[in-house]
Amino acid sequence: MEDINTIDRIAIEVGPFTVYWYGVIIGLGILIGFLLVTKESKKTGMDHNVFPDLLIWAIPTSILFARIYYVSFEWEYYKENPLDIIAVWEGGIAIHGALIGAVLTTIIYCYKKGISFWKVADIAAPSLILAQSIGRWGNFINQEAHGTQVSREFLESMFLPDFIVDQMFIEGNYYHPTFLYESMWNLFGFIVLITIRKKFTKLKQGDVFLTYLIWYSTGRFFVEGMRTDSLMLTDSIRVAQLISLLIIGIAIFLMYYRRKKYRLEPYLHNYRRH
Repeated sequence: MEDINTIDRIAIEVGPFTVYWYGVIIGLGILIGFLLVTKESKKTGMDHNVFPDLLIWAIPTSILFARIYYVSFEWEYYKENPLDIIAVWEGGIAIHGALIGAVLTTIIYCYKKGISFWKVADIAAPSLILAQSIGRWGNFINQEAHGTQVSREFLESMFLPDFIVDQMFIEGNYYHPTFLYESMWNLFGFIVLITIRKKFTKLKQGDVFLTYLIWYSTGRFFVEGMRTDSLMLTDSIRVAQLISLLIIGIAIFLMYYRRKKYRLEPYLHNYRRH
């Protein structure tokens, strides 16, 4: 048996209280995303209360939707183990569910406050994809969201550090670190979104958010095809791949239709000048 040093899922344990790395990493992603979105919102002259107020509703709603989404497609298991439904620290948070919850919450919030959903979504998009990039490392700690079986030599040929290689040793075998592929794709997507937001002078409101949807969904479609734990709609159709294709199609349509139908304001139209 190989001497493998894997990372404990528990970050802190004090008496009956247990804090898991999964929750810590998700929380870190949210915090960093919030700091970035706050900085960007100041540049656009948006009311500084918008994102703190929005996140009070969006964070719990997104977590709830993410869990409902996951449990819905794994109902055969959860109907026999109902107490496990609340065990989110074990994993089982579906990003597509979280995205649906966040978008619906933002639409309702913006409607009630009389502000542009597209402007809010554009500001938030880079922070969202960066938080997703960070959050995938929670899957890494839990040794989930991995791909098919590979050899240790294959992982070492990718020049991965030992702590990643060791953590990919699960129940006697090594696996593709698909969490890492998606994390890196999202990190690159963050750089792309930040770059086009700063450099593209003809950007319209909504373009950044719709580009985010296309970018993330494209990467998710291909990475999902490598995973062994996909939520399945049928024996051959993976839920995440189907949803990704739908999102890409809707985003491309909206990008075209909104330009054709409406006179859109530029994203940078009311930046403060320093």
